[in-house]
Amino acid sequence: MADGATAVELVAFAVAKAGSADSEWEDCTGYDPGDPRTGRPARLVVVDGATEAYDAIHWAGQLVDSFLAPDGRAPTLDPAGLDAWFGRQQQLWAGAPRAFASVFEEHKFHESGSFATFLGCELRGLGGPDPRWVAAAIGDAVLFQERDGRIVAQFPGLGVEDFGVTPEGVSTQPTQRTRMRSALRTQDGALQVGDHLLLATDALAEWVVRASRDGDARWRELTSIDHPQVFRDLVDRLRGADDVRNDDVTLLRAHVTPAEAGVLVICR
Repeated sequence: MADGATAVELVAFAVAKAGSADSEWEDCTGYDPGDPRTGRPARLVVVDGATEAYDAIHWAGQLVDSFLAPDGRAPTLDPAGLDAWFGRQQQLWAGAPRAFASVFEEHKFHESGSFATFLGCELRGLGGPDPRWVAAAIGDAVLFQERDGRIVAQFPGLGVEDFGVTPEGVSTQPTQRTRMRSALRTQDGALQVGDHLLLATDALAEWVVRASRDGDARWRELTSIDHPQVFRDLVDRLRGADDVRNDDVTLLRAHVTPAEAGVLVICR
């Protein structure tokens, strides 16, 4: 453990599918640096809306906004709290006014609804000597904990073979609540000064899992990227080498620092 108080630096990067406009990015991410003075923990979240689903961009955005909400709407990171939150989000989605562009679109809304993978994380104990992360996930967005150039924790513990198939996720359909309860996973771990948490949606997460398994150290670049164009260049190189699938790519990074370093928040 670190001997002194800790803080966190947060940064997010995103690249839409090749051939798509930035406005067509169907992932979503966000963070709240928290407030150690009041005990409010930092929160991080990445969500990946399903391309084939109805209005996935707005469903992903709703989940991110609500997960970070400071007004009591945010869920506790335990199975009961998250299940209740899923139910509230489904009710909000169903009750929102909307205009359908076609009969087909209306049918899609009622029959299958929208869908997104979800990974939410809370950083507890910042400002003190014993910080921890607590995370919950449904689907194939992944948290990696890096320390001294090594991955010391991965959540969920997916293998390369677990990507590229239909993932579990958070559905707008109340009939899917039982399945979502079964698919929900939670985990926690201790943090030290110098650690990085890398929260990545599926295409990038799959590459990190494969690279770390095969001894490819390029994944370590993710801990030091400091500009959106540098991230975009990396993704372009990986796509050009067929190392990552052509999908929306999102990375949310947290770096644990001594408290005197302060908090740095950078938007994509």
